[in-house]
Amino acid sequence: MMKLVQTILLVLPILTFAQSKPAPNLVQYVNPMIGTAKMGHTYPGATVPFGMVQLSPDTDTIPYEVNGRYNKDVYKYCAGYQHDDKTIVGFSHTHFSGTGHSDLGDFLIAPTTGKLLLNPGTEDKPESGYRSAFSHTSEQAEPAYYKVKLDDHNILAELTATNRVGMHQYTFPKSDEAHIILDLMSGIYNYDGKTTWTFVRVENDTLITGYRQTNGWARTRTVYFAMAFSKPFYQYGNKDYSEAQVYKGFWRKFDQTKNFPEFAGKKLRAYFDFKTQEGEKIKIKFALSPVSTEGALANMRAEIPHWDFDRVKREGQALWNKELNKVVVDAGKDDLVNFYTAMYHSFLGPTTYMDVDGKYRGLDMNVHQADGFTNYTSFSLWDTYRALHPLFSILQPARNNDMVKSMLAHYDQSVHSMLPVWSHHANENWCMIGYHAVPVIADMVMKGMANFDADRALDASVQTARTRYYDGLEYYMDMGYVPEDKNGSSVSKTLEYAYDDWCIAQMAKKLNRQDIYEEFSKRARNYKNVYDARTSYMRPRLSDGTWKKEFDPLDTHGQGFIEGNSWNYSLYVPHDPAQMIAMMGGKARFVQHLDSLFTMELPDKYFENTEDISREGIIGNYVHGNEPSHHVAYLYNWTDQPWKTQERTRMVLKAMYKPTIDGLGGNDDFGQMSAWYIFSALGFYPVAPGSEQYAITSPAIKSASINLENGRTFIVDVKNQKDRNVYIQKMELNGQPFHRTYLTHSEIMKGGKITFYMGSKPNKKLMAVAP
Repeated sequence: MMKLVQTILLVLPILTFAQSKPAPNLVQYVNPMIGTAKMGHTYPGATVPFGMVQLSPDTDTIPYEVNGRYNKDVYKYCAGYQHDDKTIVGFSHTHFSGTGHSDLGDFLIAPTTGKLLLNPGTEDKPESGYRSAFSHTSEQAEPAYYKVKLDDHNILAELTATNRVGMHQYTFPKSDEAHIILDLMSGIYNYDGKTTWTFVRVENDTLITGYRQTNGWARTRTVYFAMAFSKPFYQYGNKDYSEAQVYKGFWRKFDQTKNFPEFAGKKLRAYFDFKTQEGEKIKIKFALSPVSTEGALANMRAEIPHWDFDRVKREGQALWNKELNKVVVDAGKDDLVNFYTAMYHSFLGPTTYMDVDGKYRGLDMNVHQADGFTNYTSFSLWDTYRALHPLFSILQPARNNDMVKSMLAHYDQSVHSMLPVWSHHANENWCMIGYHAVPVIADMVMKGMANFDADRALDASVQTARTRYYDGLEYYMDMGYVPEDKNGSSVSKTLEYAYDDWCIAQMAKKLNRQDIYEEFSKRARNYKNVYDARTSYMRPRLSDGTWKKEFDPLDTHGQGFIEGNSWNYSLYVPHDPAQMIAMMGGKARFVQHLDSLFTMELPDKYFENTEDISREGIIGNYVHGNEPSHHVAYLYNWTDQPWKTQERTRMVLKAMYKPTIDGLGGNDDFGQMSAWYIFSALGFYPVAPGSEQYAITSPAIKSASINLENGRTFIVDVKNQKDRNVYIQKMELNGQPFHRTYLTHSEIMKGGKITFYMGSKPNKKLMAVAP
């Protein structure tokens, strides 16, 4: 007995040490610069996980139109930053990550020295304005931190952030002409008339408040701010760049352009002047609110009640390290950078959209109170329902529940009684197709993760799916397909509606709503109505029931598809792969089709020119840069050759993801591309969100510990991992032989261990039975 006690006493310090072992520093593997070149559309600036503020440099603000025509350069600047640019205009507080459109870039700040210049200048002549040349050698980007030297002004700029507050730190040279410029007309994806009104109130010589109203991608958007300086300015002023500067009534009595405490207009730039010593730091706290300047001030006081820049940076990086430690991976250095940068990009959005007291502006433009949940915005659902939200169901279930509650609040405030399609900042912009809030909701319900009223969520989903005037739904409901002569992108819409309807049917079955289950199970089979057996492709039909005559399955223009061609979309039946394969001629023929997808070469005629952005992210005719193909490599699992899924996904991982500035093979699309990487590197993927199953593939890491919110851990252990060993030889789940081509969500959430044994040649007898 004494020996046993002594043994326990010896072991206890070891256990205590193990339990108190600090979490590994995973922030070091994140490179926010990945995706800032070419078309990744990521931003390198400072933000915290799911933060409302994204404080980042803008290298240009591009007009939407030039001489009345669409400016193609707009697309490059969806995140405000392009790595190839040589100048920085300034630092703004709101950005989308990885999208193919933009609307933000609010409240741009530019520190300068010398003669006051209130125009941004041009890239070839930065000295003509307040922008500055810079070098990447002086640039540093980390989670919650960004630094760069503004060469033209000899100013070191540093940025960090909390959820709702951006903090700037500018180290000035000695100067009697030091300025902080606040540009209230700048904006990403900018065009004349985007800013409808701005108001600024100088509260005292260190505090400014105000708001900005814009009419852009979001039609009616108001953002309030509070801006505090660490040092008093000695004078200030503004200039209104409106074509007609009209000051009505008693306002004509005042010169409002200099040292006047209130100014307003559509095209305003303000400035604040300082005298600085060599190496003097001027700090700024810039808080945002969707509700009021009072709310912005409360956010500032709650989140940064001090002036310690390093503390804010340190606390922000601690938040990132906590989130990154939800998956602890063992892999090579490049793979670690890819993996944790993908996790970083996955946790940038959706973003918080409420003040610290829970107030937020709703879709009805009224102020609402988030009762018991965090309200989120920026739902790029056409992209993110596929992998990002399923990733959240594992790693961020509490946040994912709050995101669903935010969608249901959107539904309650919608005059259309619809769930969000692509919503941001109290606006619905109706971008893309489908009603893909539905699979996000269904995924949580079907996985037993719903911490919301599931019946109410089902009702909202059904109402959304019955909104006849929405994007061809009336034809879809009456005819079983969307006719191309009545509504464009008709095949894509038919296929995506059918999948969303399947999600509704699955929820209804689980919730014992038989009438809804039967209605939407029938609708889920509508994909068959756009399949042409004679050509073996999904094909646009006309309202008279005939097929559209001019048809090229490789063409993306005018063929009834969006962000894809018939060859790719013919594989979009994620809810019924077995039936799709049978419909297309059986497993052998289907494998041939899949093989050719990855190996064919698309002729130049399918691209506008050699610089066509649609060339990004393509392997053969497999378009990884566009989301409708993201499940395709996993479809081999429903054939007799599942080892080809393992081969293809490992190929895509290497080809489309690199630890370089141009390392993303297409837009990151608010984390969807990154979520695909995380899942595929771990060895499983959600082919059909709304199902509990994840399709198995070849993991690309040595091991991973997935630390779940329920306190359990699910381990992925990979034996004999090498670049050439892409094929699974055998698997074990919790020490028992495992032969399925899928893993279930409940198996992951229970905790445990899946072990992969890898080799350089496929084991054709393993996993031969599809799910």
